[in-house]
Amino acid sequence: MAKEVVKTAEEVISEAGKYLSVEDTEFIRRAYKYAEWAHREQFRKSGEAYIVHPIQVAGILVDMKMDAETVAGGFLHDVVEDTEVTIEEIEEKFNHEVAMLVDGVTKLGKIKYKSKEVQQAENHRKMFVAMAKDIRVILIKLADRLHNMRTLKHLRPEKQRRISNETLEIFAPLAHRLGMSAIKWELEDTALRYLNPQQYYRIVHLMKQKRAEREQYIDQVINQITDELNSVDIAADIFGRPKHLYSIYRKMTKQNKQFNEIYDLLAVRVLVDSIKDCYAVLGIIHTLWKPMPGRFKDYIAMPKPNLYQSLHTTVIGPKGEPLEVQIRTKEMHEIAEYGIAAHWAYKEGKQVVKGKDSFEEKLTWFKEILDWQNETSDAEEFMESLKLDLFSDMVYVFTPKGDVYELPSGSVPLDFAYKIHTEIGNKTIGAKVNGKMESLDYKLKNGDIIEMMTSKHSYGPSQDWLKLTKTSQAKNKIRQFFKRQKREENIAKGKELVEKEIRNDGLEPKDVLTTDNIQTVLDKFSFATLDDLYAAAGYQGISAALVATRLSDKILKKKEKEQLAEAVMEEKKQETAKQQRKSSLHRKDSGVIVEGVDNLLVRLAKCCNPVPGDDIVGFITKGRGVSVHRADCPNVNLEEDDERFLSVRWKNSETNTKQYHLDLEITGFNRRGLLNEVLQVVNEMKTTMTQINGRTDRNKMAVFHITVLINDTEHLRKIVDHLKQIKDVYTVRRTVQ
Repeated sequence: MAKEVVKTAEEVISEAGKYLSVEDTEFIRRAYKYAEWAHREQFRKSGEAYIVHPIQVAGILVDMKMDAETVAGGFLHDVVEDTEVTIEEIEEKFNHEVAMLVDGVTKLGKIKYKSKEVQQAENHRKMFVAMAKDIRVILIKLADRLHNMRTLKHLRPEKQRRISNETLEIFAPLAHRLGMSAIKWELEDTALRYLNPQQYYRIVHLMKQKRAEREQYIDQVINQITDELNSVDIAADIFGRPKHLYSIYRKMTKQNKQFNEIYDLLAVRVLVDSIKDCYAVLGIIHTLWKPMPGRFKDYIAMPKPNLYQSLHTTVIGPKGEPLEVQIRTKEMHEIAEYGIAAHWAYKEGKQVVKGKDSFEEKLTWFKEILDWQNETSDAEEFMESLKLDLFSDMVYVFTPKGDVYELPSGSVPLDFAYKIHTEIGNKTIGAKVNGKMESLDYKLKNGDIIEMMTSKHSYGPSQDWLKLTKTSQAKNKIRQFFKRQKREENIAKGKELVEKEIRNDGLEPKDVLTTDNIQTVLDKFSFATLDDLYAAAGYQGISAALVATRLSDKILKKKEKEQLAEAVMEEKKQETAKQQRKSSLHRKDSGVIVEGVDNLLVRLAKCCNPVPGDDIVGFITKGRGVSVHRADCPNVNLEEDDERFLSVRWKNSETNTKQYHLDLEITGFNRRGLLNEVLQVVNEMKTTMTQINGRTDRNKMAVFHITVLINDTEHLRKIVDHLKQIKDVYTVRRTVQ
């Protein structure tokens, strides 16, 4: 990959001054100065000043010879997203047009979404809707993405892969649909470099190995064509075009071929002055070498919907191998490289949109984006529809009058009918394909001539058409029909479906359909009334199960919490009753004998919780008998009040069946499942736990305090040993109050 040339702001402005007026040049200089101020303390991951990125984006737009507002938008495209500057300030300091372009490429960063995927889909939806209103939004976004891909090496590998994948899914196909092949190829090749670096560098290496041989071959071909064209006085620019890495990679993977099995690694491109010369060159090429059957395409007589025009032919070249030749005018070449951007050319300081009517007509699919936006409230569903209709493989079919229409691969005659007009789709009763009646589920093929059969007495679409059709446009228009024609029926049907789903969740509709729940769902799916929601569920515009889930969500979560709380309370009750039974058995017997004294009230001190095996002392309290402490209890001082101390000892283990409360502190690394493992160990030791609490700190340290019932110190030692064997437990110690 060629080393990127980093332009300075002055170089970009100077280049713009070659085709913009003095006033426009000063306008974009002002935009640069403002962006430089806004990004003054920001840096990119590479360590360079952030302003370098907007300068390069503006530079790419200047290479396309974009108008002053678009270039200014390139300089300013990140100021709202990454600084404190607002859209209102942009509009005030520049104009409404620049503010609208900047807003179109600004991500929805200040709104919280349930996942990154949803946020990404919402960002894309915002961009595409803005693009449908002004195509220059996407030109700025493509320039932004192109420079980001050129500098992707500075990011983490997982982010490189995520951005590259998004580039292949969204931005490269979009560049293709806009006819911007120069940008499309660079985006695809760079994305491949990060998604499959082994194959990328392998193809680069293999192409380098035979570069000299290929260059010699292509020079031979160019010389032969040049000599023939000179002999008939046709002026032409002829050059070789190496196959792009990503197209080689796709051919290797899709056709399961090895590199040495791909012969059309090179193509020859011939640029001439007129359409007449294009066909003359084609004739000369076909006299020089034998054309391959079925490999000639005339995109001049029948341009692609993205405005691309050229003649393509594949011939058996001098070495007996296939050689692709592309023939076009220089103006066609400009459009082939920069597509829609070429229609915003500047000549003598005036913006010229070439072939405006044709331009608008061929890009009506942008306007359809607004229809999809209005028909679905789910951003992810919107993006899936967009990918299906705009970025899938296409078929080209004809009306009986010869008009060409482009549809996604897999489309049926109904998709074609709704593409022409809504009423033709709604009144369809059949279809003729190439003069022969075909079923409505017939898969259209390239070159098919379609004639739709309609009847004014038709009852309209069938619900089954939603399953037959491929395009979002057709599906949306069918849904609109049912929504408009059968509203009352759909409301009743939708209500029935939603209530059925609610009952399937084990709930009663009257408990679920509260004012708060209904309003939450209406807001979520952008419906004005409950009837609108029911109607949508009735005509399958939205899933009844999804509506029921949204309505029941809060109640089900509350029910789960209540059930969990009841289970916990019941467990606590059982545990308390169990402890009370044990306490009643041992209340009168502390398990301690006071030397030389009988019938004294003896209790174990709660501050240190002594257990059999501990060294203990007795302490005479006022009105509460003898309190028994561990000898090392911090509350015991044998030097003071020594006359109040008594000699005490534990009963032997054979006659002492009492269990004793004991406090333990466990510390460890706060990982998922640590507490569960502590509880499991206590349970396996057949030990009753009467209390537990814990906390964590910012260093991810967890501290649990538990109270357990034990028999003696030997029993305690076994419990401690087992707790210490738990992974990530650092300490287990006995505590005193």
